[in-house]
Amino acid sequence: MSNTRGGRKKARPQEAPRDVHVPDGVRLQKVLATAGLGSRRACENLITAGRVTVDDVPVHELGVRIDPDKNVVHVDGLRIQLDMSLLTLALNKPLGVVSTMHDPEGRPTLAQFVADRPERLFHVGRLDADSEGLLLLTNDGELANRLTHPKYKITKTYTVQVEGRVPANLGAQLVKGIELEDGVATVDKYRLIDATPQASLVEVELHEGRNRIIRRMFESAGYPVTQLVRTKIGPIRLGDLRPGRVRVIGQTELGTLMAEVGL
Repeated sequence: MSNTRGGRKKARPQEAPRDVHVPDGVRLQKVLATAGLGSRRACENLITAGRVTVDDVPVHELGVRIDPDKNVVHVDGLRIQLDMSLLTLALNKPLGVVSTMHDPEGRPTLAQFVADRPERLFHVGRLDADSEGLLLLTNDGELANRLTHPKYKITKTYTVQVEGRVPANLGAQLVKGIELEDGVATVDKYRLIDATPQASLVEVELHEGRNRIIRRMFESAGYPVTQLVRTKIGPIRLGDLRPGRVRVIGQTELGTLMAEVGL
């Protein structure tokens, strides 16, 4: 039985938007500018355009103050890292370098590439000494934990050079799965880039993290790997970063990466 005349349902009153203003906090536009989103004026425009949320609440007023240590800010749906003590770097790891910050055997390590950084950085994931390409270094423990957790299935992309001309059905074989001594291994995507009778260059994408998984898969299929380069981790690309060089991951890239792991 309806409790309104004419059988129409009574509209529920709209809830008032939650107040995220912190009286003794920092002005939102200043927080955004400090985080690298542009000049103070540019950040004011972001707010008035409705592109900024604080704790999932849209903010349009310029007078809003927040607590950068407690509030979560998104711009265009991407999380903004407000803790300026946290840093994430991209490194192009050269051949012959082991994926550790210290090696008791005295081999070249990742530490040499960030020796001038005051932060205590640790690497996310590994590349064996015979492989090269993209590694992430960070002091953000939560981000690192999520990037390495199997739950989030962060994909990694590699270019792989192998001996001989690969057959047309190798991609389907790798996607279906290769039986290894520690279980079946699969790739998510496979693409042939180039092939000659002597060698083939392919691109593979996968989210598995078992030791030397790509090398073992191709060797099991009969095509030993001669060069392996990681070109992408999630949305972060190696690009034209030269071997041994590092770069700071920008806010847009970092926000996309954080979104992939639910931050």
